[in-house]
Amino acid sequence: MTDLSDIRREYTKGGLRRSELPEDPMALFERWMEQAKAAELTDPTAMCVATVDDQGQPYQRIVLLKRFDEQGFVFFTNLGSRKATQLKQNAHISLLFPWHPLERQVAVTGIAEPLSTAEVLKYFVTRPKESQIAAWVSAQSSKLSARQVLEAKFMEMKQKFSAGEVPLPSFWGGYLVRPSSIEFWQGGEHRLHDRFIYEKSAEGWAIERLAP
Repeated sequence: MTDLSDIRREYTKGGLRRSELPEDPMALFERWMEQAKAAELTDPTAMCVATVDDQGQPYQRIVLLKRFDEQGFVFFTNLGSRKATQLKQNAHISLLFPWHPLERQVAVTGIAEPLSTAEVLKYFVTRPKESQIAAWVSAQSSKLSARQVLEAKFMEMKQKFSAGEVPLPSFWGGYLVRPSSIEFWQGGEHRLHDRFIYEKSAEGWAIERLAP
């Protein structure tokens, strides 16, 4: 067994205080996202998306956040993918934004709701044409005999759509994650990290400090 127990460092980027927190967690998320972009982090919109299958087995994968507002967080995917299949059975979902260079994490729990075709199309037409074609090519999460099969299919579809616009595949969609909780984690010295969780209720958002 490889021992990794001696790998550690101090977290010194700064703290997070209750007095600094807005009443709406999305306002703080927007501030942190802008700071992550300004710091030129690699893929600041990358989030770990966790879903659960019908046997209770959790699965995680990295997905790019494409939009957020007061309603929640939006991402897009193949509707035949493992994540989409699992969300159809169990809409509970968890997101994690791992902004390590800023010594920050944001963890979200909530419910994933399918987007309307109009909302999906509005985003799909903004994608580069190669990405639109790739959506037609990949039966996401299905097994492939070889990469050449995927590349050949891409070239076939690229030729098919070379003369015009790429239509929206019926099997490609997106989700709005309506959050029930959002936790903000800021690293602190001596492992005394600052953690605040916003939890949604009928009255609005309640804020609590969590022990590190």
